[in-house]
Amino acid sequence: MGVMILPMTLVAAWVLGITGVAAPGAPDGAPWDVLVLHWTLFMPVGIVFLVSALMHTVFAHRTASNIGWRTNGFQYEIGFVSLGLGLAGLWATYQSADAWIAVAIPTAAFLVLAGLYHVVEIRRDGNYAPGNTVILISDFGTPATLWAMLAATGSL
Repeated sequence: MGVMILPMTLVAAWVLGITGVAAPGAPDGAPWDVLVLHWTLFMPVGIVFLVSALMHTVFAHRTASNIGWRTNGFQYEIGFVSLGLGLAGLWATYQSADAWIAVAIPTAAFLVLAGLYHVVEIRRDGNYAPGNTVILISDFGTPATLWAMLAATGSL
């Protein structure tokens, strides 16, 4: 049930931030909202998208099966965009608000639209594969966290 790792990184980002654990790239003594934002950019965006890149390319067949798909060329394209988003998320972790926003825009667009398509597949095709259902927590939770923390930190 590897798909559970994705929402667990989002929960971990919140727990680490709220409890005051120093985040990569965050200044010493940063408030909880800054910490949650940095942890979110680092884990659910940076690390998870890098792993997604690997899973959608190197382990394409197994990943497709977990989603309820068959491997195709578009799956590799998801892997390629995931590589870019993951690298951008890690980079933004160590930058300022302009970089956070610049990463939040394509990340939110990709995840929310992917999430909506997963909902379409659930309703239209009855695709209740874990990779098509559990992933909704991350598809909607990560963008919501990014934008809420950008607002909370006064970065918008």
